[in-house]
Amino acid sequence: MQFWLEFFSIIAAIALVVQVVMLSLLFFQMRRTSENVNRLVGDLQTRVGPILTRVQILLDDTQPKISTMVSDASHIVYLARGQAQKVDRVLTDATDRLRGQLVHADRILTGTLEAVEDAGMKFKHSFWRPVQKASALVQGIKVGLDLLRSRRKNGPRGDEPREQQEEELFI
Repeated sequence: MQFWLEFFSIIAAIALVVQVVMLSLLFFQMRRTSENVNRLVGDLQTRVGPILTRVQILLDDTQPKISTMVSDASHIVYLARGQAQKVDRVLTDATDRLRGQLVHADRILTGTLEAVEDAGMKFKHSFWRPVQKASALVQGIKVGLDLLRSRRKNGPRGDEPREQQEEELFI
């Protein structure tokens, strides 16, 4: 049993030495990596520092200008909106007036067309009735003359029935 105790103690000591060596190697590697990172950070600061300074100066110079531009753009939009509303009111008013004028013109034209139609109907009745009556009178005279002519040529028609003679008068 004594042997096993010494054997495990030696193995534990060797494991402890191996761990110390590993931790030492890790420490030295970590220190070297830390130095490299510090050197890179230093280089980056030397390169980026002037750029950041210039950017900060540029931002400080342009910030009031940008604020003024944004304010001016906001004011322009406000004015444009007001003008657009005025134009909308004017166009709405103009279209309402135009609509009213069109309705008025439609009423006038409708009244005029009705008056023209009434005048045409009155003209037709006042002109065509006498013409028709005159035409009927001329037709009657023509039939009468034709009847007289036919009686002269044929002599008196005593042999034709009276109804046929009257029928010829209406033709």
